[in-house]
Amino acid sequence: MSDFKMLGLSDRLVDRLTESGITDPTPIQMRAIPEALNGRDLMGLAQTGTGKTAAFGLPLAQIMLSEQVKPGPRGVRGLVLAPTRELANQIFENLQTYLGKSHLRLNIVVGGKSLNMQVKRLERGTDILVATPGRLIDLMERRAIELGNTRFLVLDEADQMLDLGFIHALRKIAAALPAERQTMLFSATMPKQMNEIAQAYLTSPVRVDVSPPGKAADKITQSVHFVAQAEKTGLLKELLDEHREELALVFSRTKHGAERLKRNLESAGFAATSIHGNKSQGQRDRALQEFKDGQARVLVATDVAARGIDIPDVRHVYNYDLPNVPDSYVHRIGRTARAGAEGRAVAFCAPDEAELLRDIQKVLKMDVPVASGRPWEGVQLAANKGRPGGAPGKGRGRRPGRGRGRSRKAG
Repeated sequence: MSDFKMLGLSDRLVDRLTESGITDPTPIQMRAIPEALNGRDLMGLAQTGTGKTAAFGLPLAQIMLSEQVKPGPRGVRGLVLAPTRELANQIFENLQTYLGKSHLRLNIVVGGKSLNMQVKRLERGTDILVATPGRLIDLMERRAIELGNTRFLVLDEADQMLDLGFIHALRKIAAALPAERQTMLFSATMPKQMNEIAQAYLTSPVRVDVSPPGKAADKITQSVHFVAQAEKTGLLKELLDEHREELALVFSRTKHGAERLKRNLESAGFAATSIHGNKSQGQRDRALQEFKDGQARVLVATDVAARGIDIPDVRHVYNYDLPNVPDSYVHRIGRTARAGAEGRAVAFCAPDEAELLRDIQKVLKMDVPVASGRPWEGVQLAANKGRPGGAPGKGRGRRPGRGRGRSRKAG
């Protein structure tokens, strides 16, 4: 008997999963699916790349398929909210896989697409709607959508919704939903405000926690280079040159920085593309497709991509700029080592990023191993004080114009 069958899923869904090559449930799926099928509100915490979409998508699909209910005009039976267009598209594609050629109407509404076309598609009603909060609010204000009979709400990557300032949109959306509903919240980290959201929107939820908040996937090999800002591009080219045939994702802090870096890599002979907020949705979709197909081996992105890329072949993630929000580091590097594969995460730390790295190490509860250079002052994680043989953070970082010390251990 299939392990998915033992979780309570129907033969129809199990067959669809088998056809797609999915046979073994992940820990988050094993614990969340039975609770969701029993109608419980759920808070799921797990690392990125561990199958959270199936953990809520499969129960939602089964419940919808078993009910002899049709949505009314402009109505929605089940709503899945995601913080970014890329993640919404990923969820939509996965739900299409689970549902196959069913009678259920599946729709997606995100920014960057024709609002009028989305209004038209919603007129007949929708069984499962995947949406970004901003575009959903636009449609609500146009009275193009009716949420009064929505019985299921899923908040995916809820922590990033907080990071992106969607809390006011969430409150407005929740106010339009019926009080009697099943709500599922999924996240990779657990900031303080998440408990407030859970208390406000969930009723006696089951908490499914399969990994400590802030923990990176076990099969990701992490390292950090202490390098002057002016030397980052040269170091990146050197490292990328070691694996030109493998897919690499490079994170930049700003839109202009991402585009500038992409052009620089192209001029050096790398097959590179980019996605960021200045790109249209069509441009972002094409860039992602080129990366998936291997036409582009390097994708330079801002954090708009940190939660929306599920490409199993990504072997390397580079934090060219460290993120301002430490939890974002966990989500960035979670783009590699997907579904049990191995991956490599490399961070560059300039002098003015020392505090950012220190905050990241506090979230990880570990030191990121040093690949080159010596840690800038202020990097040391307090928990490492008093270790035999010294601890990272006591040396001075490499200054512009000095050579890199290969694989030098701090302390």
